[in-house]
Amino acid sequence: MSTLLEIDQLNTYFHTEEGTIKAVDDVSLRVLQGETVCIVGESGCGKSVTALSVMGLLQGTTGIEIGGKIHFEGEDLLSMDRHHLRAIRGNEIAMIFQEPMSSLNPVLTIGEQMMEPLVEHLKISKKEARKRAIELIEQVGISRPEQIAKSYPHELSGGMLQRVMIAIAISCNPKLLIADEPTTALDVTIQAQILDTMRQIKAESGMSILLITHDLGVVAEMADYVIVMYAGKIVEQGEVTALFESPKHPYTQGLLKSKPVLGQRQDSLYSIPGQVPNLLDLQPSCYFYERCEHCMEICRSKEPRLDKIESSQSVACWLYEGAAIHA
Repeated sequence: MSTLLEIDQLNTYFHTEEGTIKAVDDVSLRVLQGETVCIVGESGCGKSVTALSVMGLLQGTTGIEIGGKIHFEGEDLLSMDRHHLRAIRGNEIAMIFQEPMSSLNPVLTIGEQMMEPLVEHLKISKKEARKRAIELIEQVGISRPEQIAKSYPHELSGGMLQRVMIAIAISCNPKLLIADEPTTALDVTIQAQILDTMRQIKAESGMSILLITHDLGVVAEMADYVIVMYAGKIVEQGEVTALFESPKHPYTQGLLKSKPVLGQRQDSLYSIPGQVPNLLDLQPSCYFYERCEHCMEICRSKEPRLDKIESSQSVACWLYEGAAIHA
């Protein structure tokens, strides 16, 4: 499979009065055509900022510095002019945002909001766009599509709004779909339906998915490849089966340990001790050392490098010093 998206040493920094927040720090990853890549980690680890950087939604914002390269089909998105980027965004790359209620315009009907990208990118008439919008509403499993198209966001449930967001995202048949925690705050039944909808659309269209989540159950169900982020950096990455069967980084092990197991009764769920470090006060070190039971002296003073230690896994941890394999 060929590479659709390639991120090379992405840095997204927020300059504030208190100092510089390295929200995304030297992140490199790629998404192949037809592949689902999941980015997982605690809140504040840089998952959503990575996605927003890819979409170009942070460029030109006062106090935000973006460096590195983001190549989509060989073109660097960070060096594109606004007109070219706008032609790609919402058309070839689409995004499902985390909060559908705050992402949709409350004073426009669902149909009007769905028609906008169709008219803009596909250059079709409003009549054709409305017909296509109704077809998309039905495609994502919502009944009474004509009535829904006339409704306003506040008249729909959370699950229906999330399906509408998916319908808007896939309306122009994108090559890459970025989904930022699409099942957050939904009940388990609706979560399963949303994931089934995304899987079905991917199978029918062959698009790639960059899925952001903190739910390891979703990762196990959806991912081909997994990237684990902590404090703005990638600490482990690998094929989903290898990562679940043999996690290497202590942080990844902690995340998997904190997931409840069906059929196993526990008095309390495991939680990783300590707190995520203050991103304003990061020193050269492994950022996880204060929470790690395997912490060594070198972890406190020197940052580990992300190295491939097996054919399907890479990890940034001093426990595996000398274990790197070279192609």
